[in-house]
Amino acid sequence: MPKTFTDLSTPLVADACVRLGVPLRAAPPGIAAVVPGHRIAGRALPVRHYGSVDIFLEAFTGAEAGGILVIDNGGRLDEACVGDLAVLEAEAAGLAGLAVWGLHRDTPELAQIGLPVFSYGRYAPGPVRLDDREPHALVTARFGPHLVTADDVVFGDDDGVLFVAAAHSEDVLAMAHTIWRTEREQARKIRAGETLRRQTAFDDYLARRTADPLYTFRQHLRRVGGAVEE
Repeated sequence: MPKTFTDLSTPLVADACVRLGVPLRAAPPGIAAVVPGHRIAGRALPVRHYGSVDIFLEAFTGAEAGGILVIDNGGRLDEACVGDLAVLEAEAAGLAGLAVWGLHRDTPELAQIGLPVFSYGRYAPGPVRLDDREPHALVTARFGPHLVTADDVVFGDDDGVLFVAAAHSEDVLAMAHTIWRTEREQARKIRAGETLRRQTAFDDYLARRTADPLYTFRQHLRRVGGAVEE
């Protein structure tokens, strides 16, 4: 996992995207780690699933270490598309985790393997279909409303999964660190007795809003250097 994400979270990365005007692409709600507390960060390795594990084995061939396998299974809830053997093979290929737009199985084995896997949840039946393969099966993966490519970086934690264009990832992480430092200092002051209302000059905000109904709290936070929301 990139060290720059170690102290961060997906909410911070999301806020940084908004602050910088970078497209905010989040996996649909409900995508979560098989083992709570697991985190992922790495370049996307996209793949589309059609009912057979061979597509994963092909994706692993020549895969770069530290990547995140991003599996497009269409968000299906009628089959699990990955289990322990696929995850073990991903680990053997040097990948750092999986993000599945669909379901997994072999939950106890996945927990024992320890490689982070994010999905909609567990389901015993595997696929019984074998659909035709699309031309871009190893080039792009759909994940909810988003199209993920190898030009994206994947971030995941207990709050969900995000996809950020690699070209913007360094700037996004730098801004996320800035927001993190501001929020930690605000939290320290609250614990020390200085309320968030005082820190953000909330009375001043209310007065300004009265004078100018178009004046927003987000504008005010940026003026006073706060980081409560984006």
